[in-house]
Amino acid sequence: MKLHTMKPQEGATFTRKRVGRGNGSGYGKTSGKGQKGQNARSGGGVRPGFEGGQLPLYRRLPKRGFTNAKFKVEYAVINLSDLNKFEDGAVVTPELLKEMGILKNQLDGVKVLGNGILEKKITVKAHKFSKVAQEQIEKLGGKAEVI
Repeated sequence: MKLHTMKPQEGATFTRKRVGRGNGSGYGKTSGKGQKGQNARSGGGVRPGFEGGQLPLYRRLPKRGFTNAKFKVEYAVINLSDLNKFEDGAVVTPELLKEMGILKNQLDGVKVLGNGILEKKITVKAHKFSKVAQEQIEKLGGKAEVI
């Protein structure tokens, strides 16, 4: 098999519908849009969900339930493997992480996750720790301080 002999599988490719052409294509003159009307115009048609002035479905259905999205707490996450950039005995704070470019933005706080392996004895100050991360930090003799 050579590259120049390869063809797409049968039925995998289609010829493009070239509207507005004559020559018996069947898509000449009005280009398959019918006669006049909103949908025949350029830029015509209605927005999604519009039902011709009838109250749309999304407004007819009752709104139910409770959402706390406005007050959701979102943490900037950092993994244990990212903390290996610091030397032994260092005190890691959210400000230091941002300064070094490890964190882009702090959001509502910093959470340390247990992905990767920590090899240094350091003190980490963050807003939250996963159980695995806290165990790993303390196992090496470091400290996990909740701010």
